[in-house]
Amino acid sequence: MTEGTPTGPGRVGIWTFAYDGQPAGRVRESAAELEELGYGALWYGEAFGRDTVGQAWLLLSATRRITVASGIANIAFRDPIATAAAARTLGEAFPGRYVLGLGGHRVDDTVHEVDGYSVPARGKALTTMRTYLEAMDAAPAHSPVPDPAPRRVLAALGPKMLGLAAESTWGAHTYFVPVEHTAQARRIMGPDAFLGVEQAVVLDTDLRRAREVATAHVAGYVAAAPHQQANVRRLGFGDQDIVGGPSRRLVDAIVAYGDTEAIRRRVQQHLDAGADHVCLQVLSADPTRLPEREWRELASALVPLQPRRTPSA
Repeated sequence: MTEGTPTGPGRVGIWTFAYDGQPAGRVRESAAELEELGYGALWYGEAFGRDTVGQAWLLLSATRRITVASGIANIAFRDPIATAAAARTLGEAFPGRYVLGLGGHRVDDTVHEVDGYSVPARGKALTTMRTYLEAMDAAPAHSPVPDPAPRRVLAALGPKMLGLAAESTWGAHTYFVPVEHTAQARRIMGPDAFLGVEQAVVLDTDLRRAREVATAHVAGYVAAAPHQQANVRRLGFGDQDIVGGPSRRLVDAIVAYGDTEAIRRRVQQHLDAGADHVCLQVLSADPTRLPEREWRELASALVPLQPRRTPSA
């Protein structure tokens, strides 16, 4: 496919895990359609589906302009020299279009099991991430150096990791956060760092049904992800919101649901609070299907939204 001019991440993108369960040909078709719909970026997670580097190559090779961003590449899965070499290769092959999001929410002093697999611990998150970035920067390069260099962002929630993101990378990718967190993150990182915010949404005018899907999403994270629970507690949510199932207040803060206008309002709130980019994770009762109908319906309402401003690379 002929390369076009990179458009940058724009105001609104898509965040998805759904591609992991789809054959490569289907993923290519879908990514190309998202680009044609006008979304500025396509973010994807990494767990036990496709390797983050392979997924990036699949998405980049199927498109011409859209930004492709790992959200995130898990640093527990690969050595920093391997990550540095992969980022250089993707940056050279697809100039200006690849963003390397790095994270390691499983990097404290204990070993965590995911789907029965023991994810190795690497130490305290902040120190580990700083050391990982330094090792990437020190890795020797015996292949062409891309120009521009691929941009890096960190999965960041707490003040110290947000500060490291602003100090040592292009900026931060935040996940599972309300608008209040976006405003705090902007104050911590200052005016120039990039802030890309994930926003979970349920596009369904049956609010009872939409709320059920949203509640299940929030319940899974506060029960199984200690760093996410710690973050919402920092934002003022307590046991009454978390223990025994998420409260309506917490669900409504994390997930936007209803019609396109309700979702558009939430996205604009993040932009007004200081986000440069909002990537939408469409939730449904069947997480194995591609939410193509929702992606199409949301595009016309959300792609025209205006950013706070465009940060420099």
